Amino acid sequence: MSIHIKRMIYAALCLALCMVLPFLTGQIPVIGKMLSPMHIPVFLCGFLCGWPWGLAVGLIAPVLRSLLFGMPAMYPDAIVMALELATYGAVAGALYRVLPRKPWSVFVTLIAAMLIGRVVWGVAKWALLGLAGNTFTFSMFLAGGFIKAWPGILLHLVVVPPIVLALNKAGLCLNNRRS
Repeated sequence: MSIHIKRMIYAALCLALCMVLPFLTGQIPVIGKMLSPMHIPVFLCGFLCGWPWGLAVGLIAPVLRSLLFGMPAMYPDAIVMALELATYGAVAGALYRVLPRKPWSVFVTLIAAMLIGRVVWGVAKWALLGLAGNTFTFSMFLAGGFIKAWPGILLHLVVVPPIVLALNKAGLCLNNRRS
C-alpha cells in the first residue's frame, strides 16, 4: 500500500476520533469540556502523517463537528478552534519531522505546538470578537487559553507522547519517511 494511502487512512481515523471523543469526555462532570478531546487526534495526525495532514484534519474537524452535531457553535468557537487545531497539527508535524527521533523531541514538539496554537487561538478570538464589536482582553486570553484549559493541557502531555513513541517504535509513524 502506498504511503499516501496510509496517510489518508490515518488522517481519516484521526478525523473520526475528533468526531467521537467529545461524546466520551462530555460525560465527565465539571472537567469534561476542559479536556479538549479533539486536540488529541489532531496532534497525533501531525506527528504520524506530517504537517499537511495535521493541518487539514485540524482545520476540518471543528467545522465538520459543528455542522454535524451543532457543537462547537460555528461562530466564533468552531472557526477559532479550526485555526487553533490546524496550527497544532501543522506545527506538530513540521517540528517532529526535523527533530531527532528521541523521546524528548516528542515533548518539545508537543509543547511548542501547544504554545503556538494557543497564540493563534487568542489572535483569532480577538479578531473575530473585535469584528462583532466585542472585546477580548489579555486576561481573557490567559484564562481561556491556560487557566481554564489546564486539565486538557495535562491530559495532552500525559497521553500524546506515549502514543507517539509507541507508534514510532512500531514503525507506524509515516512522518519520518520521505515521499
